[in-house]
Formats: sequence, structure tokens, C-alpha cells
Amino acid sequence: MHWRKFNGEPINLPIKAAVEEAIIRESEKGTKLKVCIGTDSQVKGVDTEFATVIVFLREHNGGFMYIHNEKTKQKYHIKERMLVEVAKSIEIAYELCDLFITHNVEMEVHADINTNPQFKSNDALKEAMGYILGMGFAFKAKPEAFASSCCADKVCN
Repeated sequence: MHWRKFNGEPINLPIKAAVEEAIIRESEKGTKLKVCIGTDSQVKGVDTEFATVIVFLREHNGGFMYIHNEKTKQKYHIKERMLVEVAKSIEIAYELCDLFITHNVEMEVHADINTNPQFKSNDALKEAMGYILGMGFAFKAKPEAFASSCCADKVCN
């Protein structure tokens, strides 16, 4: 998996090592961090592009994020695509969760799924919420799921 910073700079370490380095760097500055993980996708012709982000929020002091983009030619129904987004977020959250526990960093998984039943993505809400909560992670959906609906959305090329 290739990760990068928002400015396009590649992250050459394995993502777990890069995240731990960031947590340690910020805690040495006395910064309290919260991490939000989310994925968004866009369909363009025959391609579906997924963008997964790890958003680091510095208490009272902005934040930064790490980004992973991935393209596939696989076709998805909307509900299936929403659940693939959630699965990609959970995969990263699961890989990193022991770091967050060790360093006492609060973490949430954000799903780009609307809580309003009038939107098609709402069809996946119950399953996504069950999947995320069942893994033991804090869950946010739209409009509170900014990591997926704003941050990942902006970097989904």
C-alpha cells in the first residue's frame, strides 16, 4: 500500500511505523491527538477509485492526514460500494488500533453513509454501523463523518 501526505509527499515507511512516529512526535510536543479513519469512493467510467485517509486532529491546533488511493475496474452496487469503503477503513483501523491503545489516542471510524433514509447510501447504514461497532470502534456517519465525507472525498482523484 502506498501512502502519502496531503502535500503529495510519499510516506516511505510502513503505515504503522509512520503513524507511530507521528503520534510520538506530537506527544513529545505535548499535543493531544484524536484520529479519524474514513474512506470515500467515486465511480468514473469503468473505474472506481477509493481514497482512505487517516486524519490526525491536534486538540485546539489543526491537524494533518495520510492518504491512500486505490483504483479498481470492479463494478459495485451502491450498498456494496459503501460497505467496501467501510471495510477498507476497518482494515486500517484494525492494523493501527494497538498503537492508539498504547499511546492513549482516541480513534473513530467514519462512514460516508447518510443517516437520512431519502439517500441511497442509507441502505448500508445498519450493516456499516454493526460492522464498525462490532469491531469495537467508535462510529460516525454523515453529517459527523468528516474524515470520509470531506477529507477522503477531496483526495479521491
